Amino acid sequence: MKNLTLAQRLTLVFTLLLIACCALSGYMQVRSSNQYSQAVIQRLSANLATQIAANNPLLSQGDWDPKAVHSLFNQLMAVNPSVEVYLLDNNGNIVGNAAPAGRLQQQKIDLKPVTALLQGAKMPVYGDNPRDPQTRQVFSAAPLQVDGVTKGYVYIVLLGDEYTALTSDAQYQSAIYLALRSMGLVALFGLLAGALAFRWVTRPVRKLTQQIARLDSGGMAAIQALAKSEPPAGAPRDEVAQLQLAFVALAKRIDQQWQSLMVQDQQRREFIANISHDLRTPLTSLHGYLETLSVKSDHLSNEDRQRYLNIALTQSKKVGRLAQELFELARLEYGVVKPQKEPFSLCELVQDVFQKFELATETRGQKLLADITPGIPLVNADLGMIERVLTNLLDNAIRHTPQGGTIEIKLWKSEGQVMVQLKDSGPGIAAELKDSLFVRPSILSANKHRAGGLGLMIVRRILQLHGSDIRLIEEPQRGACFQFSVPV
Repeated sequence: MKNLTLAQRLTLVFTLLLIACCALSGYMQVRSSNQYSQAVIQRLSANLATQIAANNPLLSQGDWDPKAVHSLFNQLMAVNPSVEVYLLDNNGNIVGNAAPAGRLQQQKIDLKPVTALLQGAKMPVYGDNPRDPQTRQVFSAAPLQVDGVTKGYVYIVLLGDEYTALTSDAQYQSAIYLALRSMGLVALFGLLAGALAFRWVTRPVRKLTQQIARLDSGGMAAIQALAKSEPPAGAPRDEVAQLQLAFVALAKRIDQQWQSLMVQDQQRREFIANISHDLRTPLTSLHGYLETLSVKSDHLSNEDRQRYLNIALTQSKKVGRLAQELFELARLEYGVVKPQKEPFSLCELVQDVFQKFELATETRGQKLLADITPGIPLVNADLGMIERVLTNLLDNAIRHTPQGGTIEIKLWKSEGQVMVQLKDSGPGIAAELKDSLFVRPSILSANKHRAGGLGLMIVRRILQLHGSDIRLIEEPQRGACFQFSVPV
C-alpha cells in the first residue's frame, strides 16, 4: 500500500467497496427470494394440515390409529416427496411419522411456532425440522380434536430434505452466476471509478505536486510568482483547492518575510555605512589635532596647546558616546536586554531626572516645568530603561532649545496607562525630517541631515519592549512635542 499512487489507492478502495456491495446485494437478493418463496408455499399450504385432519380418521376410539397414520403418510410422501408429515401430542412429542429408521434427529417439536401460526401470525413462520435440528422450515399445522378436545396436532414440514437438496444445487448454480455477473459489474464500475478518480481527484493533486516541485527548483522567483497568482473565477472549493490556496498564502508570507529581510539587510548596510561615517569624522578630527600637537608642540603657545587638547578631548568624548549608544542599541535590538519590570512612581522619576539636568539648564537660562495631574498611579516598567528614555528626550530638548527657552513635561492617566508628553520651545523639526525621525540614519539617502540619531532610536526601542511607542505631536507653536505611554 505504501508504494501505491493516490489513483491506485482510490481505484482499489472503490473496487473493494463495489465487491462488498455486490456480495451484500446478492446475499440479500437470495435471502429475500427464499423468504418470499417460502411465504408463498406456506400460504398455499396453510389448509393442508386442516384438510388432512378433517378428512382422514387418524384417531380410533380416542387414541392414535398407527395403521391409518402410516398409510396416509406413505400416500402423501409418494405424491409430494418434499412434504414430511408428523403427528404430535399435546406436548409436542412425535407420536407418528413415516420417516425411515434413523432419520429423525429429534423426537419433540417446539409448539410455540405452531401456536403462533394457528393464531394467524405473519408468514413465513419457521418451525423445527425433526430430520435436521440445525435448520428451521416453513410448515402447516392443524389440531386433532375429539368432542372439542385437542388430542394432538398434524405437523407438516412443507420443504423437506428432497426439496432442500434440490434447492441447494440450484442456489449454488445461482450463486456462481451471480458472482460472475457481479465481478463483471465490479470490473466495469471499477474502471469508471478509476477514470473519475483520475480526472476529478488525482489530476488536481498531480498539478499541485508539480507546482510544489517547481517551487523547490525555481527558488525565490517561483515563490514570488506563486504569491502574485490569484485563483481564477469559479474555481472549485474542494479540499485540494483549499490546499492550493494554503500554499499560495504560505508563498505570500514567505515573500513578505523575504522582502522584510531585504529591507533589514539594506538598513543594516546603511546603518554600518552611517556609523562608519560618524566614527570616521570625529576620529579624523581627533587624529589631526593630536598630530598637530605632536609635530608643532615646540612652536605652539600654551593657549593653543590647551585649545587643541580641549578639542581633541571633545572629539574623544563624542566617539565614546557614539560607541556607547551603538552598543546599547545593538543590545536592545537583538534581545540581549530584557525589561525587568517593577512598580515605581513615574512622578518621582521625573523629578530625579530634572535634578540631573538642573545645572545644564541653569547655565543656558532654560526652564524645566512639570505638569503632573494628581492621583498618578504607579507604573509597571523597567526603572532604568524609562529613566534612559526621559534622559535622552530631555538631552535632545536642551540641546535644541535656545537660551531662555522652556522645556515642559506633562503626566496624566488614560485608560490604564500613564501618558507622558515632553515639548520644548525650540525651532521644532523640519517637515522633511519627520518621517525618518525614529529610524536608522543613512548617508546613502538623499537627506543628509539628522533629526534624531541613535538617541531617539534607543528611546523607541525601549518603549517597544514595554508594548508602547513614541510619536511626534503636531503643535501650532514652534518646538518639538513628543508623546508616549507607560503601562500601569
